[in-house]
Amino acid sequence: MNSRLIHGILLVAGTSIGGGMLALPVTTGQVGFYPSLGIYLACWLFMASTGLLFLEVSLWMKDGENIVSMAERTLGAFGKAVTWGLYLFLFYCLTLVYIVGMGNLFVQGFKGFIPLEDWQGQVLFLLLFGPVVYAGTRVISRLNLFLMLGLGISYVMFVFFGFTHVDSSYLTHTNWSRLWIALPVTFTSFAYQGIIPTLVDYMKRDAKQIRLAILIGSFLPFVAYTIWQWLILGVVPAEGPNSLAEAMRNGQNAVVPLKNLLDVPDIYLVGQCFAFFALVTSFIGVTLGLMDFLADGLKVEKTPSGRLGLSALILIPPLMVAFAYPHVFLTALGYAGGFGCALLLGLLPVAMVWVGRYHMGLTGEYRFFGGRLLLGIFALFVAFELFCEVAVIAGFVGHG
Repeated sequence: MNSRLIHGILLVAGTSIGGGMLALPVTTGQVGFYPSLGIYLACWLFMASTGLLFLEVSLWMKDGENIVSMAERTLGAFGKAVTWGLYLFLFYCLTLVYIVGMGNLFVQGFKGFIPLEDWQGQVLFLLLFGPVVYAGTRVISRLNLFLMLGLGISYVMFVFFGFTHVDSSYLTHTNWSRLWIALPVTFTSFAYQGIIPTLVDYMKRDAKQIRLAILIGSFLPFVAYTIWQWLILGVVPAEGPNSLAEAMRNGQNAVVPLKNLLDVPDIYLVGQCFAFFALVTSFIGVTLGLMDFLADGLKVEKTPSGRLGLSALILIPPLMVAFAYPHVFLTALGYAGGFGCALLLGLLPVAMVWVGRYHMGLTGEYRFFGGRLLLGIFALFVAFELFCEVAVIAGFVGHG
């Protein structure tokens, strides 16, 4: 396995494993452990497939062309405009999630030493990691290797410290009525496709290697989420005080009720370290994809001054929203998955491949298996996910 493939796998996995992982047990835990695994499997299969559809379309394009150019070539001016809107909505929502999440971690981490307000934690995070966005793919790919190592070590330690506290009776809880809330956030938690055009350039358009990076890189989160789900749902009850339902109502991630239930400082410390690496790796992947998207869409050369302007465009708008709404973590994740991921990362690649293959006759170095029937099934799955999010927003299903 060559170094580019390893970096590609870690970039895909690191982009997926982020804020969504911290929210997953809270939103899917009320469904129950075994039903949530079915949701995970369905979302992984779907998101791995749409990633490969993006690969097919990317290889129809020239080097450096991102999703906006892909949409314009296959779907015309209307497709380009819709893609602009969806991409900015999704990736700004995700960047907002990571800024808020990391700001909260900094506030909690400095508690007892230097008391910080929410906005100060957010600014401190961007002062430390904003320059990484400016640095570009080459620096990020190397840094991401160390961050993913930290993520893996803290994850293993978290499982090691926590598995003895698992109560298997908690894992038998099921409540299918909570499916509507679980699906949108799960969608977001498997999202990585915005990085595909960047990956194609980085891996020199090697279709076989990129396909492996997508399949392995997207499967690693599935394994990590399954173990994580078993641990959290086996320790934290679904209902009652310090429960997943209470964390859901308070907009908290999964580490908070764990801390309240277990008076074990080591678990909480390792959990916070894991949350740090999970959020940072995903922040890097998302902002890297957004940098390339804006450079392509705005036709900005990635010179030092160009990257500086793009970095400001990426970081300042979500920071302003974070100042105004510092507890928007779960809400932003739900909207990102419910609409942004479903339409941009689910329906868009299906539409582009359908038009490119069957109306324009485009071909490239890679073609995803299956024909019109499989693409139609994918479109129906997106429609179901959208229905779930609308059901929650319309009040047919409550959050608590």
